[in-house]
Amino acid sequence: MKENAVRLQKFLADQGVCSRRKAEELIAAGRVEVDGERAELGQAVDPGRDRVTLDGKAVRPALRRHTYIMLYKPRGVVTTMHDELGRRCVHDLLQGVNRRVFPVGRLDRDSEGMLLLTDDGALANALTSPKSKVPKTYRVTVDGALAPDAVAQMEAGMTLDDGLELLPAQVYIKSARPDRSVLLITLCEGKNRQIRRMCEQFGLQVKLLKRERIGELRFGKLKSGEHRFLEEDEIRYLKQICGLA
Repeated sequence: MKENAVRLQKFLADQGVCSRRKAEELIAAGRVEVDGERAELGQAVDPGRDRVTLDGKAVRPALRRHTYIMLYKPRGVVTTMHDELGRRCVHDLLQGVNRRVFPVGRLDRDSEGMLLLTDDGALANALTSPKSKVPKTYRVTVDGALAPDAVAQMEAGMTLDDGLELLPAQVYIKSARPDRSVLLITLCEGKNRQIRRMCEQFGLQVKLLKRERIGELRFGKLKSGEHRFLEEDEIRYLKQICGLA
């Protein structure tokens, strides 16, 4: 392999086109060409000299392009890139990502679901800013039934026992039994352990907490522990709801 050459699937992943696994599928399907010739799996390319195309469109070295990743964080994984205690962290799940990205906000170790990672500081700050009020929807399983007056308080904007005032939440009871209920709760802010503290105030313990959506972003076919690069329309959408576009 030449000094500046890299594997084609790595090159495509580095440009934020897709994951390495998806790149291999694109190459095998004949959708990728190098200098006008159909590419082969494992082929090496020189990003500074070779012309790579996908479906006839040039893939150019993205020296300044940011990277945007959606991760389905499993329970038991901490939302850091490195952990001094040696616990499993989100960095361990980003195989094939060669950019230095960081989590946008956080999910508790005992929570799971959608987590965004990027190297775009402006978007990360906008998404986590209280001013943006980006809605995030969670599926919450609790060990009892949520009373109607509790729902009303959550939706009106409740005050926690420690005096912390919360913005109104949207609450939908998906199923309810005396010993177990499933709720869909949408927040426009992200206080520390907010949903758990809200439920505890009404005598309920959260058994499972999963972030299912950020705005209108959805997992698609992602499974727990997997990640994917965001599509261009998803990136534009995030910038729009944050006032960056």
